[in-house]
Amino acid sequence: MTSSYWVETLGCPKNEVDSDKLVGTFHADGMVPAASAAEADLVVVNTCAFIDAAREESIGTVLDLAEQRRDGARLVVTGCMAERYGDELAAALPEVDAVVGFSGQAALAAVTAPELVATPVGAPTRLQRSAPALDLLNLPRPRSVRPWAYVKVAEGCDKACGFCAIPSFRGPQRSRTIESVLAEVSDLDVQEVVLVAQDLAAFGRDRTAAVPGERSISQLVREISTVVPWVRLLYLYPSELTDELIELIATGPVPYFDLSLQHVSAPLVKRMRRWGDGDRFAERIRSIRSIRPDAAFRSNFIVGYPGETEDDHDQLLRFVEEAQLDWCGFFTYSVEAGTYAADLDGAVPTSLMHERLRELAELQDRITGERRDALVGDVVEVLVDEPGVARSHREAPEIDGIIGVPASLAVGERHRVRITAAAGPDLTAVPVDAT
Repeated sequence: MTSSYWVETLGCPKNEVDSDKLVGTFHADGMVPAASAAEADLVVVNTCAFIDAAREESIGTVLDLAEQRRDGARLVVTGCMAERYGDELAAALPEVDAVVGFSGQAALAAVTAPELVATPVGAPTRLQRSAPALDLLNLPRPRSVRPWAYVKVAEGCDKACGFCAIPSFRGPQRSRTIESVLAEVSDLDVQEVVLVAQDLAAFGRDRTAAVPGERSISQLVREISTVVPWVRLLYLYPSELTDELIELIATGPVPYFDLSLQHVSAPLVKRMRRWGDGDRFAERIRSIRSIRPDAAFRSNFIVGYPGETEDDHDQLLRFVEEAQLDWCGFFTYSVEAGTYAADLDGAVPTSLMHERLRELAELQDRITGERRDALVGDVVEVLVDEPGVARSHREAPEIDGIIGVPASLAVGERHRVRITAAAGPDLTAVPVDAT
């Protein structure tokens, strides 16, 4: 009898790619998607462990799905929490049948899905099997059901940011070959590719010495642009933003810069074990706008990192006001065991962190609203994601606002539209020939 699966994905776009890889191999193994978690033979939760809130959401989701699943169904936990806290999860969650780390994910996807479905229910196990590096990235993937797709081009990270534990369980950076990325992009059959990695701009650096010709993210973008009209890059470290990469993005059809800044106070950035400061970030943004005035910018900032003073916070407020970024995310600092920051002094009280967070979020909401209002009357090219929903170069899928368009505009095609109204982060537009 054919077995069915349900995959619940939490966290970042990189996790979505991992889930797609699992789904692709489930299909190859003859499994079929279930209509809901309650009807599946195998329920997989791909978890996130980046900060406390993400871990809480992951645990809550596992427990909810444990209640929903039907008798005899198997529940598997995978992803970052499974890798980082696998033994603890297996001990703490008797509702779970298996906890699968990253090498175990490959084993799960390649050979164990039917095996797990047939295994008698018992105490949860920590499933971890040896597997080749980049096994998940090299697994098959189904064709995208949307006109865009995330594509993960590397795994792991060589950075040592003080607040981040990802390198400790994802390992050092391992880039794919350009040929393998191009093959996946061609098979996806999309109009937009969104490139993701833990350290996207460093793509290829780990391969260059061993494989001549595997050069840089710029080379990869140029190659993909011959196959797909729109290429968008997420998560660029400012220290890796070369003049070549800036020019390539700024002069292309998707001038969208997602810069991982985290803070602007020079002493605090140094304490984060990162590069840069507000002046250098601001100069880089001005330089990009001189090349492409309509370039869109997104960034993320940590609030309440150990040692953050009122002056540091005021510097960040001034930067946000002056930089006029299109989109910003703000997150309160979360203590991550084993990281450099976990042992730092100068802890910021939780109440003060949330006060600073609210102040920054309110400021950015106003800036985003004003920048969206200023677009009314402009003519832009959009990609229609689904009936009535489109995006221009300024909106990354699932992250930023949207552009509402007539439902008659063909999905998966690009159209020129005129912006007619703005409401917070979202816009409304009509085809140019209808104005």
